[in-house]
Amino acid sequence: MEYFVGLIAAVLLGAGFVLQQDAAQRAPQSDFLRVRLIADLLRQRRWLAGLGFMIAGMLLSAWVIGHMVLALSEPLLATNLLFALIIAGRVSGRHPRPRELIGAVILLGGVSALSVARSVTSVQDSVGSPAYWPYAGAAIAAAAACFAVAGLRRSGEVRGLLTGTAAGLVLGIQDALTRVSVRDLDSLHDAALLLTSWPAYCLVAVGIIALWLMQSAFNSAPLHASLPGVTAAEPVAGIVLGVVAFREKVPASPPLIALQVVGLIALVVGVVLVAQSPVLASLRQYHGPGEHLLRRDREQHRPRPPAADLDVPPALSADPAKTPPPGTLPGR
Repeated sequence: MEYFVGLIAAVLLGAGFVLQQDAAQRAPQSDFLRVRLIADLLRQRRWLAGLGFMIAGMLLSAWVIGHMVLALSEPLLATNLLFALIIAGRVSGRHPRPRELIGAVILLGGVSALSVARSVTSVQDSVGSPAYWPYAGAAIAAAAACFAVAGLRRSGEVRGLLTGTAAGLVLGIQDALTRVSVRDLDSLHDAALLLTSWPAYCLVAVGIIALWLMQSAFNSAPLHASLPGVTAAEPVAGIVLGVVAFREKVPASPPLIALQVVGLIALVVGVVLVAQSPVLASLRQYHGPGEHLLRRDREQHRPRPPAADLDVPPALSADPAKTPPPGTLPGR
């Protein structure tokens, strides 16, 4: 059941990312890492539709995260990139190349490896403690801030990759806070009591920051450059917090530890290969249904050419002797 809900959540997230990026890349580049960007996007119906898909996907993701360990739920939800690739292909009319298909196989292989490593019965141990939560969260938040500052100093696709990585790290913190909130909700059986706990308020604040960073990444670069950082950094941050702060047990067997490491590497490599697809890059040139209105508006406000470039009527240019002197009207 958890796997099925996780796949539905990944589909919704993938659709939301495609719609949001298509809208965010139309916003002015001067809105990068400014609150004004969200204000501009709130006036675009395409972005609001993408936000609706993403919220629905996150609600389902919260249920999955609350019922599965982060080492399993995070890789499962990372498959949203595959669904984004499929949806982007339908929108742009292009098909993925063999390289992206190989990346998809590697990505699914990494998810399967992590799932097998967690499901095999073996001796397990925990290495973390809830007391480490503030330090681990602060370290990941500091890393996200460094990536965001680095993105501010760059431009183009590098800016999108760095800012997307910052957004992914913050989303990993959001997933960890979601796990805390869902766990408290299951134990208290009262949603009202959850509003008096700190994780719920931190979850809202972190979610807003993650949304802001992600839209800035989408604004600065197409999906093939901005989405890899989001999709790869989120599971890494979530798994680290799950092990360090929530005492999620890890296999003590060396072969299973190696399998988890290989699975995590395959997950990141697969994400990078899939995200480099020209299908995702072509969305930058996609023209939505209202694009012809924007083009017509630009044409109406296009400056007129100089007088020297205007065509002279044949009646006036046929015979120089009949050409009226300057300042007079023809026929006088």
